[in-house]
This record gives sequence, C-alpha cells and structure tokens, in this order.
Amino acid sequence: MTGWLVVNHFIKSTKFDLIYDWLEKAAADRGIRLQRKTNARLISIIGGSGADGEPGVLTEQPDFVIFWDKDVRLAKYLETMGLRLFNNSRAIELCDDKALTHISLARSGIRMPKTIIAPMTYETVGYIGYEFLEAVMDELGFPIVVKECFGSFGQQVYLVGNREELLGITQKLGTKPMLFQEFIKTSMGRDIRINVVGSEPVTAMERVSDKDFRANITLGGRMKAYKPSTDQVEMALKVCRCLGLDYAGVDILFGDNDEPVLCEVNSSAHFKSVYDCTGINVADFIMDHISRVLGR
Repeated sequence: MTGWLVVNHFIKSTKFDLIYDWLEKAAADRGIRLQRKTNARLISIIGGSGADGEPGVLTEQPDFVIFWDKDVRLAKYLETMGLRLFNNSRAIELCDDKALTHISLARSGIRMPKTIIAPMTYETVGYIGYEFLEAVMDELGFPIVVKECFGSFGQQVYLVGNREELLGITQKLGTKPMLFQEFIKTSMGRDIRINVVGSEPVTAMERVSDKDFRANITLGGRMKAYKPSTDQVEMALKVCRCLGLDYAGVDILFGDNDEPVLCEVNSSAHFKSVYDCTGINVADFIMDHISRVLGR
C-alpha cells in the first residue's frame, strides 16, 4: 500500500518535520510506503497532463493521502481525482475556520461558549462603523475573548476587559474574519486536549498556565497526562463524528462544575507534546486507522 503525506511547502520547522518523520516511520513499520509531498510540489503534478495526455489526470495514484495541511483547495482538487484523504477536505475546512466549527456544531447539543461571529466586510471597504460591538458587549459582558477565525497555537486569541480594548483589537484586526466569545472564567489558563483517532480517544493531557488565560504549550503552558471523564470523552468523540474527522485534537474547557465546554478542534493537531507527556505516539494509531478503513 502506498500513500502521500501532503504538507505545507512554506513551513520550515523541526517541530513539523518530526511529526512528518513519525508518520512516515509508523507507515514503514506497517509495510506502507508513505511519500512526502508539498502543496507547492503537487501544483506541477495536477496542473498539467497525465500520462495518457488527459488534462488534470494524476501521473501517480496513491492508495490514500494523509493531508497534514490546511490547503483546502488542493485537498478538494485531490478528492475530485478520486483520492481518499485523511482528513477529508470538508472536515479540514470546518476545523480551520473557527466560525464554521461553531456553526456546524450549533444544533448538535455540544456545549460551547456563547459565540458571536463578526459581520463580514470587504478589504477595500473595512468597517465604516462599529455599532455591532454594542450587541457583542450587551450579550457577552466583559471580559470577552476575541479570536481570529484562522489561527494556530493560541497566537490569534485575545482577551479584552473593556470597551476601549474591544474596539482597539477589532480595529487592529481590520477585515480579518473574527468572532467574539463568552469567557469561561472557571477554565482560565487550563484546558485539556484529547487526541481522537477513528472512534477512539487514544491519549489526553491537561494544559495549565499561571501566566496566561491560554494554556497552550507554545505560550508557556505546562502539561501532564490526564484521564478524561466519561463526559469529556463523549464530547470529543461526538465532535469528531459531527465534523467527519478521521483524527483530531479536541480542546475542551472546564465549566462551572467541571462539565466539558468545547474550545476548538484541530484537524492536524501536533502530537509531539502529547508524546512527551504520555509516551503515546499518535502516528501509530493514525496508520492503524487508515489500514482498517482501507481494509488492508
């Protein structure tokens, strides 16, 4: 069995390379040839003629693709070529855009922070007024969490404590898609990540920060192995089912009585920190899942 590991051509990081190496090793250990491809490299493959001269036909045809990127357009194109993607393009799209995540789960019964999506404006126009922030303040109160719809590692998430700060960050973000959320005070600087593969929670860790309202490890949070409650596991599994994910990192907050509150979902969650914390390599579970799905 052969597969492609599609990664972003423009990210150069030893942290990312390590994840790719682990996935390739896990594949090799199972007799699977996993070939790394970048999204820039694939442009030259899918943009020309195939071996038989028919436009848009792939010159290579792997058995599957691990799509470890957020280039949704490329993912959709590969699917039109008949390739099975793990994760599929729609699941990646729903996770990458935080607004779409919450919209997709709105009627699922999954508890989430109260969320208001900023109205869309055009880059050439911008916001000519900020009257919509009145409704945000009235509905959510302070403090308010402001999130860019596209972002990773907690770096595009902000906590504002008053009207001036809210207006300032909204003006700073300009025309970027954003949303406003209720601040879950009982989970300040604390959350858990559950890594789900298939229909199984394969590992979990708790992240804690004494210095920031965000618990992300990349922002200085500490981690420890964690045994999730039945409710937390059920939420993580339901989220993945609703979004159509083969694997994901599901981040969960703690409510008033420690009940789970969904924070975010990552369709290509980096798992080095989870490995350092628990000794469990998620790559092995991903490759076993792909083998089961494809009946190999």
